[in-house]
Amino acid sequence: MAQKMSNMKFLFRFGMLLLMSNIRVEGKRDHVLYCGACRALVDELQHELSKVNPKKTVEVGSFRISPDGTQERNKIPLIKSEAYISEVLENICDKMNDYNLHVDPETKEKSYKRFAPRDDENMGSVDFNNFQFDFDASSALKYACETVAEEYEEEIFSLITQDTDSLVDKLCIEKSGFCKITSHSEL
Repeated sequence: MAQKMSNMKFLFRFGMLLLMSNIRVEGKRDHVLYCGACRALVDELQHELSKVNPKKTVEVGSFRISPDGTQERNKIPLIKSEAYISEVLENICDKMNDYNLHVDPETKEKSYKRFAPRDDENMGSVDFNNFQFDFDASSALKYACETVAEEYEEEIFSLITQDTDSLVDKLCIEKSGFCKITSHSEL
């Protein structure tokens, strides 16, 4: 009887251990940080895609050869190519150094905004008084961006290939839930 009880305790503990090993532990994410990272990622991605000639295409298709000896290949716009989008996403988060925490002077709402102009644009005058420059915050934003890019890579591909109107809203509000509808502010 004692042996049977000992075996049952062992099985119970083993079962609990298996159950607990399947539970994914995830800390509470900072919504300002992850919303900012998601919005910045989309902003940078759209900027990179806008630089590509829309007439530029790439061949995609199967490597299988049909019985008549031909391969089935299609041409699609380069900006809808998963390979190209993956390549852009690979380094997109390096641009998070151009963003920092901004506090709206009236509402005191915090959001991440771009403070540095891109090579091909003029941002006009930027009021740096409302930015909170902090190296740790920039590192955290880059990490959050990498996390968003990794966790939502398939959704990003899907939304871009479907010509989604508002990529920011679809990805950052609907798909990921990082942003709230009210936090729709410009970067």
